Amino acid sequence: MTEQIKLAFSTCPNDTFMFHALVNKIIPADYDFVVSLSDIEDLNKSAFEKKFDITKISFSALGNLLDDYVLLRSGSALGRGCGPLVVSGNLNDFKDLKNKTIAIPGIHTTAALLLRLYADCDLNLVSMPFYEIMPAVRDKKADLGVIIHEGRFTYQNYNLLSCLDLGKWWEEKTNLPIPLGGIAAKRSLGEKTIKDIEKKLSESILYAFKNPDASKDYIKKYAQEMEDSVIDEHISLYVNDFSVNTSIDGEKALKKLFDEAKKKGIIKNSGKNLFL
Repeated sequence: MTEQIKLAFSTCPNDTFMFHALVNKIIPADYDFVVSLSDIEDLNKSAFEKKFDITKISFSALGNLLDDYVLLRSGSALGRGCGPLVVSGNLNDFKDLKNKTIAIPGIHTTAALLLRLYADCDLNLVSMPFYEIMPAVRDKKADLGVIIHEGRFTYQNYNLLSCLDLGKWWEEKTNLPIPLGGIAAKRSLGEKTIKDIEKKLSESILYAFKNPDASKDYIKKYAQEMEDSVIDEHISLYVNDFSVNTSIDGEKALKKLFDEAKKKGIIKNSGKNLFL
């Protein structure tokens, strides 16, 4: 009997690009994938509820779920020049952060974690879906916004200015790539199944690189920004060699992020390893 796996990932082009070949059976796998697509913060909340067997997750959330989940070495969004941006309609709004209303794409997102590490003070954070942040800042419903995903390429369309590149700040501070999110698996699946799905996802990503047009319709079905140029930029920025295999540098970046977050009490200490 085929094993049923509840699989969840985001609607963003980098995830649909990576998973397309696997969930559409181009890459053969002995699993019955029950697929759900959602916003990253919804996926983070679902992970706390242990809703899915395999799920996209922000590294900030995963740090508090290592008793139940382990990170796959394939599928991560991790790299350089790809961090969240803090935007506003006026650069002066970036002064005195603790007295500003800041829209974030979810309290469990790595974007929110990075902002808290940068500011090192209590902040007035308002959580909302990532695609609502730029309109909210434009319409002065928030002083500042932390944008992720396609927003990196489109915030100027909302007459917004970039006040801070949190990825650049992280890279200059640590000399390491910026870790954003990855694919987590329930430890209860067992090592054999987890390792096999890890391998199949890596094969799916390599297929996507070799056949970039194959997934275009699937990507556009879910993308918030429909322009081909934006989708292509998004994929080229967030899907890279780290997505195929986390590598030693990726592991170092994750350890540094978790260590910094533990110092601030944002991530709890766990005795479980991040990888199998």
